[in-house]
Amino acid sequence: MSNHISTTPKDTDDVPVPATLRKSLKNRHIQLIALGGAIGTGLFYGSSESIALAGPSILLAYLIGGLAIFMIVRALSEMSVEDPKAGAFSYYATRYWSKRAGFISGWNYWFNYILVSMVELAVVGSFVNYWFPAIPTWVSAAVFLVAITLANLLGVSKFGEFEFWFAIIKIVAVIAMILGGIAVLIFALPTASGAKASFVNWFNDGGFFPNGLMTHNSDGSWSGLLMALVVVMFSFGGTELIGITAGETADPRTTIPRATNDIIWRILVFYIGALGVIMAVVPWRSIDGQSSPFVQIFDSVGVHAAAGILNFVCLTAVMSVYNSGLYANSRMLYSLAKQGNAPAFLGRLNSRGVPVAGVLVSAAITVLAVVVVFVWPDFAFNYLMSIATIAGIINWTMIMIAEMHFRKVVAAGDSPADSALAGKSGQEALDAIHFKLPFAKVTPWVVLAFLALVVVLMCFSAGYRVAVIAGIIWLAILFAAYALTQNRKH
Repeated sequence: MSNHISTTPKDTDDVPVPATLRKSLKNRHIQLIALGGAIGTGLFYGSSESIALAGPSILLAYLIGGLAIFMIVRALSEMSVEDPKAGAFSYYATRYWSKRAGFISGWNYWFNYILVSMVELAVVGSFVNYWFPAIPTWVSAAVFLVAITLANLLGVSKFGEFEFWFAIIKIVAVIAMILGGIAVLIFALPTASGAKASFVNWFNDGGFFPNGLMTHNSDGSWSGLLMALVVVMFSFGGTELIGITAGETADPRTTIPRATNDIIWRILVFYIGALGVIMAVVPWRSIDGQSSPFVQIFDSVGVHAAAGILNFVCLTAVMSVYNSGLYANSRMLYSLAKQGNAPAFLGRLNSRGVPVAGVLVSAAITVLAVVVVFVWPDFAFNYLMSIATIAGIINWTMIMIAEMHFRKVVAAGDSPADSALAGKSGQEALDAIHFKLPFAKVTPWVVLAFLALVVVLMCFSAGYRVAVIAGIIWLAILFAAYALTQNRKH
């Protein structure tokens, strides 16, 4: 019997092959990872905040924000299909823009997901306490952190399976809520608020734009459609995970475009459809944030265990976010190491194709972040989360700029040797791009202008203003860190 080990990675993580990333994520994994990425606790609980700001016009805000995030992911997918690599936008920023851009993009995204993971793990105890109030919240955080870390060490196909089932649970919950709301509307069932369920509720109380585009309130705060855009955009965080998976996808030229294009109907169904039904059944001023709008819908159709059901769904959503965050962070560290922007040991893979050091380092830093939450909760949520908030804007901005640089490099005939664009230049090369960003000459500029508008709007909100200041300081730290690493090398 031959002892030769095949040098071709198989589509499973259980066969010993030379250390390389495995292309084990299948179409169903990518579809559900992309689908689940846009559905989190922000939709189940945070939607009440956005509804209070804009009333029924929040539907238009989700449509506008959804179109922007769709173009951002299209720009990322254009590069991912032609040059599928782990680390996605960090690699593309390095390859097509500059090494400094790759450093800033990669470390910004890594730290962003550390902070997001920190918050998710910090609140997981509250969901567990719903059933088991005696369990300390730090114990719940520790158990889930260890469990998800071990799952990530098993290999990328196992990560894909976990995310597949986490996403299924969230999707079923949203669809059940929509169908329940439609049943209330069609059969004129009594509602918990006593108000008549009807789509007329969109227009009854102050019209479709009750707070206009921007309204200055007596308490000094601002509301309206434009202010709601700030909340809406951050609810879409995580959709760019599609690009991170490209380096481990079995057939990126087919799977990535399909998953990306499906973002539009996901936004229509799971955000606009869900919130549209909610505000038809429950008058928008009755959605006060005291309980989830989803619970109010389930209560209306007589499902009084709604709070328990939603608690379970939110628990899986939190696990999903940390699972995705740990996966994305380990691949980002792997990519940064390969670029020379992180220590070399983070670029090593085990026989299952897992960057073990990247997984363990990210998990360890998350532990420290969670400790900070429990010891200094006000500092953590007011300042660290402000950085996470603005980091999303920085990330999306760099994706759009990297895409413009990508097209310049392609047109100059400097495409990767293993790309279908190799050997082509000029307009021929641009025409040969398999999955083009629509209206690529103007779309990046429109999206960048929109993101700049969101930053300006953040300055009108006391809660988000600190994020803008933190973002400037955070960028300065990243620039300084890059300069320091370069000086040490020389």
